[in-house]
Amino acid sequence: MRFSTTFPEKNCTLTGRGFRHCGGPTLPPGAMPLELEYIGRTSVPVEVPQLLPERLQGCSLDQIRRLELFHGKCREPVGEFFRLRGSADDLQLHFHGDLSGVHWIGHRMSTGRIEVHGPAGRHLGSEMTGGQIHVHGDTGGWVGAEMHGGLIHVRGSAGHLAGAAYRGSPRGMTGGTLLVEGSAGNEVGLSMRRGLIVVGGSVGDAVGVNMLAGNIFVLGSCGIRPGAGMRRGTIGLLGPQPPRLLPTFARGRVFRPVFMRMMLLSWCRLGFPFAEELFDAPLRIYHGDFVNEGRGEILLPA
Repeated sequence: MRFSTTFPEKNCTLTGRGFRHCGGPTLPPGAMPLELEYIGRTSVPVEVPQLLPERLQGCSLDQIRRLELFHGKCREPVGEFFRLRGSADDLQLHFHGDLSGVHWIGHRMSTGRIEVHGPAGRHLGSEMTGGQIHVHGDTGGWVGAEMHGGLIHVRGSAGHLAGAAYRGSPRGMTGGTLLVEGSAGNEVGLSMRRGLIVVGGSVGDAVGVNMLAGNIFVLGSCGIRPGAGMRRGTIGLLGPQPPRLLPTFARGRVFRPVFMRMMLLSWCRLGFPFAEELFDAPLRIYHGDFVNEGRGEILLPA
């Protein structure tokens, strides 16, 4: 049976598969983004941290073509790897092609919008402070690593260490929103301090390990040791097969938290799909990790 319910005040629609946003941010009429079609044919990594909306705004196509990127350890002009058209004056960049070997897209981005039509490489949106990145495909590891603000929405899957701290850093993600509609790898949200991570599919081991604060929600299955060493924050493991928790978590009561409905409506506004049963699902809370203050919480289906 299919059904459809519209919430005008939230601009979202309920269909037979769950909630999804009715619309999203679009270009103003007559505007044209800067289109970057990847034409590189190399197995050597290509790094493009300088291709940011705020840095390319006001640049001509010839100026952008002459910008240098890293091809392995060598510097090469952007024009050797990308076919360009349009303009970045509206702070909009659209990447096209198989960019799985192109890394650091949107690194330290502060404003504007980047769309990637195809798979993207590692470190996408790392350390970004604002703006939006939308990926219509999969991404590599470290997506949103140590991000401080903005929105990353991955329509496919992500690699390991999404929203995580880099090795040796005291904290990972400190703000912003990271949405992954597919699956993600190990150590999602490692040492997370603030912000929101939502994964629509499964995640690997140690989600939220050493978490300081923030919110992580997983709608699919989960690997071992979720929340190990967490100090504060919330981890919602809402899949049909909740994992076995560490013995340093204390079982609490069953309830229907009001904040979950508000959280789900915010996902709806961002265009993130989920099952409508989550609106009224009873959850059991577990407090921990008591090896590290024990002020965090893990929510499991009751």
